[in-house]
Amino acid sequence: MTKWDKSKLPSRHTTMGPERAPHRSYYYAMGLTHEEITQPLVGVASCWNEAAPCNIALSRQAQAAKIGVKEAGATPREFTTITVTDGIAMGHQSMKSSLASRDTIADSIELTMRGHCYDALVGIAGCDKSLPGVMMSMIRLNVPSVFMYGGSIMPGKHHGQDVTVLDVFEAVGKHAAGGMSDEELDELERHACPGAGACGGQFTANTMACVSEMIGLALPFSAGAPAPDEDRDRWAIESGRAVVELIRRNIRPRDIVTLDSLHNAAAIVGATGGSTNAALHLPAMAHEAGIRFTLQDVAEIMRKTPHIADLKPGGRYVAADVHRIGGVPIIIKALIDGGYVKGDCMTVTGKTIAENHREVIVPKDQDVVRPCSDPISPIGGVVSLHGNLAPEGAIVKIAGMEKLRFEGTALCFDCEEDAFKAVEMRAYKPGDVIIVRYEGPKGGPGMREMLSTTSAIYGQGMGDKVALITDGRFSGATRGFCIGHVGPEAAVGGPIALLRDGDKIIIDAGKGTIDVALSDEELAKRRAEWKPRKTDYNSGVLWKYAQLVGPAYLGAVTHPGGGAETHCYADQ
Repeated sequence: MTKWDKSKLPSRHTTMGPERAPHRSYYYAMGLTHEEITQPLVGVASCWNEAAPCNIALSRQAQAAKIGVKEAGATPREFTTITVTDGIAMGHQSMKSSLASRDTIADSIELTMRGHCYDALVGIAGCDKSLPGVMMSMIRLNVPSVFMYGGSIMPGKHHGQDVTVLDVFEAVGKHAAGGMSDEELDELERHACPGAGACGGQFTANTMACVSEMIGLALPFSAGAPAPDEDRDRWAIESGRAVVELIRRNIRPRDIVTLDSLHNAAAIVGATGGSTNAALHLPAMAHEAGIRFTLQDVAEIMRKTPHIADLKPGGRYVAADVHRIGGVPIIIKALIDGGYVKGDCMTVTGKTIAENHREVIVPKDQDVVRPCSDPISPIGGVVSLHGNLAPEGAIVKIAGMEKLRFEGTALCFDCEEDAFKAVEMRAYKPGDVIIVRYEGPKGGPGMREMLSTTSAIYGQGMGDKVALITDGRFSGATRGFCIGHVGPEAAVGGPIALLRDGDKIIIDAGKGTIDVALSDEELAKRRAEWKPRKTDYNSGVLWKYAQLVGPAYLGAVTHPGGGAETHCYADQ
């Protein structure tokens, strides 16, 4: 075992010297030995809870990670943090809590690590906002850290077909349109989600799981195994061992998360037709390291990256199919072979991303992941839009879409509930551009996702006949002409706030444009008449979030970031 010199580790403040006898007495009270107290203290943080299947297996994985930490000669200290699970929060006021939870997760991990002077971190997360939230805390603290995804759910079975929770959301619209009976909807909801794990398609959780490996914060192959698979325990043990080696070598997250590795992360999102939410989370992660990396930067890289993984919601396969052919490293190796990865980026193995994948071979007897020379599309599955309707940009997932241009007339709603009610009553028509505004980071507050509304449109068979534009967000499961993250948002007087029913909207995802057919003079006139809109959230955490949160194109962040630091926790 290593004899540790803790003179430069944070835990020296709670474990070293006669003056820390009271502090050590607390550790003895919890059953630690003298040797364990003198070793580095490793926080093992998980998002375990009973809110949803995404998180239900994480406690088991945390216990395995603690075994790895102990075997490598350090002392694990387990704690948990919150999650807000989008599938439960979707379609009602609770979704306002979702994006805010990402920053609360990062903040709570920071406070726990700072408050107890832990030297390193293993973070285990299983749902949309918890993955970036945990990785943000690692970059912010900059202590040696290893991330591990809790794993995806297995696909459900309905009438012999693989199904996911997206099928249930879309079934709601089909049911409302009279195309599905109560009995069939009941049968589908009972079989769509067969056990533990995050949503199986290339929605936000699996998108950010791919990011965790590509950006270098997770061990290669660790993201692939589904949550029920016992292989997850093995990867948890390996993650625990790996973080102790990172302490020995003093390799930290900001050695790993660089502009080049962020480029790689954006590339894998484009290559997999991943969630538009990555355009919020990658800028936020960069912000923690003091790097400016905007929605436009993310989208430009995604546009230049071929779409090679045929994954739901735009494609045919789910995460379990990627695992079956070899896991996330197969996608990474295909991108390396195609020249789309900056290979010299450091990772938590202590090797570069290129070195980690040198022996990986992309299998030929499968069509889940294609070579870059024969892509599904020569451009990535997510692109940004700019124009007089979105001067700060907007984003749309084009994976699986045939038509990239839409022209129609605005049908405006000032909250998601009103839009959903109109869709449910079919109070819209082909050619409408449904505008859902005052749902941005400040205006919501909380930048809700619109999966219930978009899924209802698809369930009614109208997915290719209307478009939807919002200053809110979309679930990674959303498909169709759905444009989100429009900025500036309505709450600060962005152009989306100035639209009126009947205004002509032109969207061209091929050219990357989004415009309203109004003159600058008319927009200026309407802006002079516009008045800010109040919300019902005038106290509590959502009020606080609205005061702090920045624009979507910079990641909807709530603090000045690494660029403003005068000291770093890891060096205290």
